[in-house]
Amino acid sequence: MKHLPKHLRPRWRYLAVGLEAHPDASLSRGSFQRALWYAAGNLLGDAGSADADLKLLTFDFADGEGEAVVRARHGHVEEARAAIACVSTVDDEPVGIHVRGISGTVRACEERYMGRASRGHVRRNAVFAGSEHPVVDRGDAVDVVTDSGVVGATQQDLE
Repeated sequence: MKHLPKHLRPRWRYLAVGLEAHPDASLSRGSFQRALWYAAGNLLGDAGSADADLKLLTFDFADGEGEAVVRARHGHVEEARAAIACVSTVDDEPVGIHVRGISGTVRACEERYMGRASRGHVRRNAVFAGSEHPVVDRGDAVDVVTDSGVVGATQQDLE
């Protein structure tokens, strides 16, 4: 079977996506792809979702932070950004998502926007709300592990 000429091939844009969740969350590639398709289907409908053709190309997640590359059709970048913004949970884990940038090739996307996840977390104990709790320090953001779950805090909230 012959390849299509270059001017007839579909054109793609690649979105670099940053992920943030609780430090003990475990997100998988399949569950994130499913959440992305579900959000696109709910927001854009079946026809709009098929036109945008969102596909997860790369996925890396550990210790509450991660990154991914999402492929979208050239004319549907705004719809793709909106669908990505609609993802709020993956496997019943709350997740924060932001688009770091958009590129025309996977290589340029990875070189410009990927690898920014610090992975420099410090696990320690700190005083929060009058008692000592284990915390995961991410610089400006701090996750405090309490009896009722994980609480997001700042350095100023710790004593």
